[in-house]
Amino acid sequence: MAPFHGMVLLLLGIGYLLHAEPTFGHRDIGIIVDDVRSSHKDDHEYSPIVAHFYEEHLDEKMYKKFRMKRHTYFYDDLPQNVTVAVGQSAVLSCRVENLENRTVSWMRKKDVRILTSMKTTYTADKRFVIIGKSPNWDLQIDSVQPDDAGIYECQVNTEPKMDRTVNLKVLDVQAKILGSEEVYVKKGSKISLTCTVDMQDVPPSNVTWYHAGSVIDFDSPRGGVSLETEKGKSFTKSMLVITRALLNDSGNYTCFSNKAAPASVVVHVLNGEHPAAMQHGGSDSVNRRIIMFLAIVIPIVIFR
Repeated sequence: MAPFHGMVLLLLGIGYLLHAEPTFGHRDIGIIVDDVRSSHKDDHEYSPIVAHFYEEHLDEKMYKKFRMKRHTYFYDDLPQNVTVAVGQSAVLSCRVENLENRTVSWMRKKDVRILTSMKTTYTADKRFVIIGKSPNWDLQIDSVQPDDAGIYECQVNTEPKMDRTVNLKVLDVQAKILGSEEVYVKKGSKISLTCTVDMQDVPPSNVTWYHAGSVIDFDSPRGGVSLETEKGKSFTKSMLVITRALLNDSGNYTCFSNKAAPASVVVHVLNGEHPAAMQHGGSDSVNRRIIMFLAIVIPIVIFR
């Protein structure tokens, strides 16, 4: 009986507002009745009460009219300036309330190109996709390039047309790992990698290290893995240290920042072999075969 009593009190309150509050209009009643209908659509005790209230205050034609007056608008508490680095993904936010049967599209302003309409992408560049679900119509741009910078418009085909702009800034900044692209260390020794991210007029960012595509776990049972980070006014310096290197510490190490393109280095943990043999082991045997061949061929040619 509690839902029944609650419904009666709600409708009595609405009736009171209708007669006692001049600023409470029919449009508001229409919205409230609609919300009550949807929230109690399975309540068998609700239908006769709402039907009586509905017939008393709103006829069918008026109700539909007030439903159509629920205006479409943008939810404005979303970022209108987005900054990402080259190679990262950018998400341009757009939320449309009370869309009804209208259409949401994204346009790139510099070349007046329609990128998407609802969930459909209208450009051959498949980096542009709509993510989320209504009322959110966010545009995601994967692997952002410098040429993607500029103003984008989220549009709704109302009359007149509604639009919301988002400015995308692309930072062409590359993280750097000091030293060569390949590092050789002996098993049991220390691996030390230093990554720097130099920015201009942008606060320093955090740096995340990956090994073979997975985030490095500094609390893993392996132990001996530490990170030191230094942040200046416009730079970040991150040093990864791995003590007592194991053979399975070999592989690709990536320094990732959300404000710069990532940098990678390949680490080889050697079990006694010499790095030169690893890089050039095949060339020595080839040279020996060439020398032996010439040693046989040259005397034959001379004697002939």
